[in-house]
Amino acid sequence: MMILKETYTLSNGVHIPKLGLGTWFIDDDKAADAVTQAISIGYRNIDTAQAYGNERGVGEGVRTSGVSRDQLFLSTKLAAEIKNYDRAAAAIDTSLATLELDHIDLMLIHSPQPWNDFRGGDYAEGNREAWRALEDAYQAGKLRSIGVSNFQEHDLENILQACTITPQVNQLLIHAGNTPTELIAYCENKNILLEAYSPIAHGAILQNPDIRTMADRYEVTVPQLCIRYTLQLGTVSLPKTANPEHMRSNAEVDFEITDNDMDMLRNMQAQDYGEHSVFPVYSGK
Repeated sequence: MMILKETYTLSNGVHIPKLGLGTWFIDDDKAADAVTQAISIGYRNIDTAQAYGNERGVGEGVRTSGVSRDQLFLSTKLAAEIKNYDRAAAAIDTSLATLELDHIDLMLIHSPQPWNDFRGGDYAEGNREAWRALEDAYQAGKLRSIGVSNFQEHDLENILQACTITPQVNQLLIHAGNTPTELIAYCENKNILLEAYSPIAHGAILQNPDIRTMADRYEVTVPQLCIRYTLQLGTVSLPKTANPEHMRSNAEVDFEITDNDMDMLRNMQAQDYGEHSVFPVYSGK
């Protein structure tokens, strides 16, 4: 599981582990155990969000893991509905208090629009205000790095036109079957690191015959192939699980996908998210 020791370097020089643990859908009362299990296996990158409702448990897991805080990388996200400076500044402090930590390694704006208007109205000014609150918290030492999530190119341009600190991360839905090639290239050109959430996708993709056949050729599982794909794209991969066996399996990705197979996965279109299609990030609206 060598991948657990590998890192990328953000534009501000901060190191971020290439493989992390996503905690969406992990209940608050189970989050501490999931996080401590992951850390004991060797994970050092833990991702949560205000919207997940489990920051308290995630913070407890980090604090009680037995691993020093400076060896761990914790991310959280500003609620998508917060689109003004004062509310954003207060929410950053609330996350710190809920996590019971003196700093957060990465904080993101969760979405350029509130979830009930995803990909809808114009929140340009609100995003600039929220970003200014992240910048101030970064300058105050509360946050070690700052970024965004679910931001398209025009959303990023809005921030870049007004910011004093360029976003260091953009966390996106990226998986075999959904590879936003142009947006990835745009972010790379701006030195914005991509994080891939839901790298294993959902629903029917786990039964996709082409992916299953390819995984069999590499003698790996479909999730391992999907995680390896996102890593070879140059993203941080954030598979979600509370199952220690899955945590171990997800980190067993020390193999190489050939260029031809990467091209096939990159060009695949597979966006069947099953029951998860009710969520805006999977429906696109």
